[in-house]
Amino acid sequence: MSRSVRRRRPYDVYLHTVEDVGGENFLDLGEFPPFDPDDEAGEFGRLLGTAENPLTALITAEQHTGGERGRWANENVVQDEYGDFVRAGRPSDASPDGHLWPAAPDAL
Repeated sequence: MSRSVRRRRPYDVYLHTVEDVGGENFLDLGEFPPFDPDDEAGEFGRLLGTAENPLTALITAEQHTGGERGRWANENVVQDEYGDFVRAGRPSDASPDGHLWPAAPDAL
């Protein structure tokens, strides 16, 4: 009897930064242009690190971006979150639900 061993693939953690060109009628973050259109390598995002499991990937992202564990949004929800941000008038100090934006000194 042979037993196959399933090899786990690591998690790559990327930071995607784009120019805020949206509005109430344009919320498709995937269509926003990168900050530096001449930086082809950075167009996909900046690799922050690689992790062996999901928890370590979250910790890596938190350490590099200042993000908070309970505040992450998955790609199926991020456009709704962005829409709330736009409708709230793009507050610079806090998110629409009152949480302060994270300080991310090495994120950009």
